[in-house]
Parts: sequence; C-alpha cells; structure tokens
Amino acid sequence: MSETVYNRIALLRAERGVTRRQLAEALGVHYQTVGYLERGEYSPSLYLALRIAEYFEVPVEVVFSLTPFPRIGERSA
Repeated sequence: MSETVYNRIALLRAERGVTRRQLAEALGVHYQTVGYLERGEYSPSLYLALRIAEYFEVPVEVVFSLTPFPRIGERSA
C-alpha cells in the first residue's frame, strides 16, 4: 500500500496568484517545504494540512487525497 498523499497546492496557489514564498510565510514554514509538498516529496502533518486548507478556505479534502486527482479537463466515468 502506497503512503503517497496527493495534493492540489500548486493549483490553488496559481488560482489565487500566491507564490510559494507567500504561502510559506503565511504558514510559518520554509518556502522549500511548499515545493516539497507540491512535488509529493513530503507529506504534511495533520496540523499543517489543516492549516493549508484553512489558508485557501476550502475543506482539507479539496487540497489532499490518498488517490490521484483527475487531471483538469478529464471526465469522470
């Protein structure tokens, strides 16, 4: 069983015009941490995941998933 946590952080940042550095400062983490999260090289703690969801004002399930998110433009069957 894979322990990969998928996320939409980069998509949410792009939609809102937020840089990695701006998000990192708002969360109190290093900007490289945001990059690691976006690339799936690091899974956030529950606390950090909830803070990211709160920052973007969406439920945590909108940001994180245990299964890959559908690609934009892909139709679900």
